[in-house]
Amino acid sequence: MPIIDAHVHLYPDEVNRDPAAWAAACGEAHWATLCTRRRKNGQPVQAFPSVDQLLRDMDAAGVSWAVLLGWYWEMPATCIMQNRFYAECVRAHPDRLSAFATLHPGAGQDAALSELRIARDSGLIGVGELSPHAQRISIEDPVLDAVLACAGRWGMPVNLHVTDPQSRDYPGRVETPLADFIELARRHPGTRFILAHWGGRLPILVKQPIPTNIFYDTAASPLLYPQTFWREFCNTVAPDRVLFGSDYPLNLYPTIDPGPDMPRLIAEVHRSELSAEALQSIVHDNAAALLRG
Repeated sequence: MPIIDAHVHLYPDEVNRDPAAWAAACGEAHWATLCTRRRKNGQPVQAFPSVDQLLRDMDAAGVSWAVLLGWYWEMPATCIMQNRFYAECVRAHPDRLSAFATLHPGAGQDAALSELRIARDSGLIGVGELSPHAQRISIEDPVLDAVLACAGRWGMPVNLHVTDPQSRDYPGRVETPLADFIELARRHPGTRFILAHWGGRLPILVKQPIPTNIFYDTAASPLLYPQTFWREFCNTVAPDRVLFGSDYPLNLYPTIDPGPDMPRLIAEVHRSELSAEALQSIVHDNAAALLRG
């Protein structure tokens, strides 16, 4: 079956050449903590592939289309840099890649909305991966509200980073209270939200009705939960609310692989014991409807 990966990250050559030095020069210390460190076994947390390498890895895994997500950058200028890079990637490979815009509310409302318009006009189709908690932005921030409302009017889904409140500690970990995401979804009923990393198990841990404009992606699943979690989650949430996402180029199997391995993740999905219909929804149909709809 064709596969859509709804959660991929990619960086321009100027970042890939020396990520740590670039982050230090551009004031992106939190990103460096998360993305340039090594694990205890010496393995890099992630790779820094070119767009051509991404396409080769997609081909090897049978991924027909990938959605490039931004990052919760500390500096508005970095958001602009990544948005322009993604616009170039989409123009060069419109049959394989789409992209979301990244924004920083600290830029101010006029600048943030102007950048969102430029991104949309450049072919970007959503917003995120955002993390107001990591960017030290209140969920009641008026600029954030304006961005989320505008995204809803323009039909641009919003991907938000979510941390499981019961997950282990790791360098750069930021608490993201689950109630905040329910509040945002209720405040912006016309905006479709995709909560990354299975939404930090929000529908399992929060015992209250979940707004119907919330969806979930599976990014980084092997690092967070056992393989049985695919079935466990879908016993609570209808499979049509879940989008397959890898979190490429994160190394999801650091004790096995020296770098990201998309085919291994796809094999895990197929071992999840979900029905064929549920798998079809998760790996293709939901993203096709939500992102291309």
